[in-house]
Amino acid sequence: MDLEKLYEKLQQIEDKLDCLLQERTPRNIIGSDILESLDVMTLLSLPDHLRMSASTLFELEKATADEVSNVTNKERAVESNYLNQLVRMGHVEKFREGRKVYFRINKGSEINK
Repeated sequence: MDLEKLYEKLQQIEDKLDCLLQERTPRNIIGSDILESLDVMTLLSLPDHLRMSASTLFELEKATADEVSNVTNKERAVESNYLNQLVRMGHVEKFREGRKVYFRINKGSEINK
């Protein structure tokens, strides 16, 4: 692959990342405390399905798996699995209020730094 094609591919990747960040930036909060504390590299290092769940959780601040699934248009069980993966990774915390189990971004997470 010559240098020109490599540069073109890198530019395409950069454009896609810019689009992702603009589309999935929670509530378009550029400049707010949440975005300033967001470790973009950690968020981008997550697989697409987990990144979407984490971004949605930023938008909702705290949510059940059902509420996240309503936004992402995935099954509740699938979102529950993804959110629990994020809990095990230390990016999300899980807590109970009454009979409902909620998730929120862990304040000490690398995603939130």
